[in-house]
Amino acid sequence: MPLALLALAVGAFGIGTTEFVIMGLLPDVADDLNISIPAGGHLVSAYALGVVIGAPLLAAVTARMPRRRVLIGLMVLFVVGNAVSAVAPDYHALMLARFVSGLPHGAFFGVGAVVATSLVAPERKARSVSLMFLGLTVANIVGVPVATAMGQQLGWRATFLAVSAIGLAAIAALAALVPADHGHGSAVGVRGELKALGSLPVWLALGTTVAGFGALFAAYSYITPMLTDAAGFAEGSVTLLLALFGVGATVGNLVGGRLADHSLRATLFGGLTSLVVVLALFPLLMRTEWSAALAVLLLGTAAFTTGSPLQLMVMEKASAAPSLASSANQAAFNLANAGGAWIGGLALAAGFGATSPAVTGAVLAVLGLGVAGVAYAVDRGRGATTAAPGRLVAAHVPEPEAEPVRR
Repeated sequence: MPLALLALAVGAFGIGTTEFVIMGLLPDVADDLNISIPAGGHLVSAYALGVVIGAPLLAAVTARMPRRRVLIGLMVLFVVGNAVSAVAPDYHALMLARFVSGLPHGAFFGVGAVVATSLVAPERKARSVSLMFLGLTVANIVGVPVATAMGQQLGWRATFLAVSAIGLAAIAALAALVPADHGHGSAVGVRGELKALGSLPVWLALGTTVAGFGALFAAYSYITPMLTDAAGFAEGSVTLLLALFGVGATVGNLVGGRLADHSLRATLFGGLTSLVVVLALFPLLMRTEWSAALAVLLLGTAAFTTGSPLQLMVMEKASAAPSLASSANQAAFNLANAGGAWIGGLALAAGFGATSPAVTGAVLAVLGLGVAGVAYAVDRGRGATTAAPGRLVAAHVPEPEAEPVRR
């Protein structure tokens, strides 16, 4: 695998750290700025809003620009947002800075996935995307705990300065390692990108992302009360258990990328089915400490097995102009985050018990399987043929000499 993927992973590591570290620092930020914890929670929403708006917008306006330059520019915006967060004088300034920090998130992963797949042979595309996402999953194991501890010891502002430094390292790595001949912009421009985004297969792939990862966040958003109220863990043990989730996510991400290069569709269906099973078993697994820890590990593994297949599927469905669709998939991830947390919260508010968000997540995962099944049927109806068990080859490709795309 080319070293340029390391540069993408460094950027993903910084993005993953800044996205999740604010949750552990909310009490410190609230005390320093004299705001309530619920008001501090709006800082999380501001970042997510930046991702949802920035992903398609920045991908569209930079469609014709060289992709290496786009990636570097996005990381510059990332550094600025985090540096301003570190010196924000009040709550409103920090809110704006967090919004700015979120703007490059989706576009970086979207454009980065396009660059990653252009660097490798066709049979390694999903693996290349998973290696870029590796930075995001490792951030949950190393970056977030270390940055949280730094913020608690040195002040929360020091954390955002450290994240800015990671962004600078990513800029240097991108400039040094991403080759210029893999950095060309889209030939179709904004109109072509928007046209590609409007097709039914692309929207079905995005719908699968929203439902599938909505299932994850319906449960994961309330994992702490599950572990403390249902499994009986002390609050001080939760951080270590969340690191287990990061380990599972890393394993699932790598396994999913490798399997998807052999059979993208089968990997997606298998990952979603595993997610249904794990979430449905949560009420049983949360009865003892050892099984609860296993449940957290399996949740990360099952959910992130689908990450690379979903990203690659969206890109292939919009193969003529993949940058905007790839970035839109990152916006779909964040919509899944917000929507899943809201739906899981409804189950809790209705009094169905501490593990009810996981059962709700299982229902969403079944919905994701249904959308993926509809997408499969649409592909078959449009003339796809079976090449081998679990693999589909498109009957029509853009150029006669192009190699068939495996699904």
